[in-house]
Amino acid sequence: MSCSAQTSCAQKQDQQQDQQVYTSVKDYYGKVLQTTNDLKTSACTGSSKPHPIVCRLLRTLPQAVTDKFYGCGNPLPLGIAGKDVLDLGSGSGRDCYVAAALVGPQGSVTGVDMTDEQLQTARENIDAFGQTLGYQPNLKFLTGYIEALEDAGVANESKDICISNCVVNLSPNKPQVLAGVYTALRSGGEFHFSDMYSDRTVPESVRQHEELHGEGLTGALFANEFERIVKKIGFVSPRVLSIRHISIFDEQFKQLVGDTNYFSITYRLFKVPSAIGDANCTATYLGTVEGHEERYLLDIDNSFDTNVPRRVSANTATILKESWLAKYFVVESVVDNNSDSQTIAEKRTPTECLMKSALQVECSSSALKSCSK
Repeated sequence: MSCSAQTSCAQKQDQQQDQQVYTSVKDYYGKVLQTTNDLKTSACTGSSKPHPIVCRLLRTLPQAVTDKFYGCGNPLPLGIAGKDVLDLGSGSGRDCYVAAALVGPQGSVTGVDMTDEQLQTARENIDAFGQTLGYQPNLKFLTGYIEALEDAGVANESKDICISNCVVNLSPNKPQVLAGVYTALRSGGEFHFSDMYSDRTVPESVRQHEELHGEGLTGALFANEFERIVKKIGFVSPRVLSIRHISIFDEQFKQLVGDTNYFSITYRLFKVPSAIGDANCTATYLGTVEGHEERYLLDIDNSFDTNVPRRVSANTATILKESWLAKYFVVESVVDNNSDSQTIAEKRTPTECLMKSALQVECSSSALKSCSK
């Protein structure tokens, strides 16, 4: 058999395997699951309580939309008025509806999903939600695959923010999804999303289990591998905003996954230039994001009190200066005549240690040192 024939056969086999995954996911989320009560893990029941502004908006959503919500976090940044938002695997539309209220009449929200039953729920409640808002939101839902955003109708460099809630783990081609998001984002854009990750490579025996796949367990990426992939694509300095351990209720599932631990992590990935060299900079948060008037949390390691200058690393300075967050911060170079002064190194707790902490295992200074090697 020629090389081209072998390649064609391999591609055909990959396409068939991908189609099997799509069919399985469609059936599970379109037919098997009717409400969140049907889930067998805590993955899709949210993480910490959403911000009060988001909670207030959630109470205004149609019940049909909230009943079929299967997310694992709260990937809804505040301060996004007027922005163009994309939601990967938007499902019944819960996060899209909230985002539509947050961006207001000058912004837009586009959801992409492949499951007809979920799309029907999302689309048929838009008019009713518009009456609640007092204006018709710029909200639409596209039928398509998150691995092929352009084919679904999402133009390149057309979005300011992309969100997603426990969906990327379901994809048979995660690098393609992440690369597509990078392409869809404008310069300065952000992929702000919650998903499932594991503390080790998921065993093949688990990956072949269809129902475990529907719950997101088989497709969970090893966190270190995920961060390697996104850096290669071009996202700068992946940031962890929140993390929690996922509980498994089903006894059979517990036996199947063995010692593998699963986590819901909300990451922030920014499409900004890489910092070149070191920088002596301070960043001052202006307190102008509604809902975060006193303090802004960029990630687990970087919190900014209003009007209090703080020394930051070169990568953090670049994110705050070049991303959509720029209008909320003042970033200035530090003039220091002391030749012995040192630049600020990137402050980032290793993800392995965050996982240990989430499991309520003390991440001591020695453990931190070990993790950073």
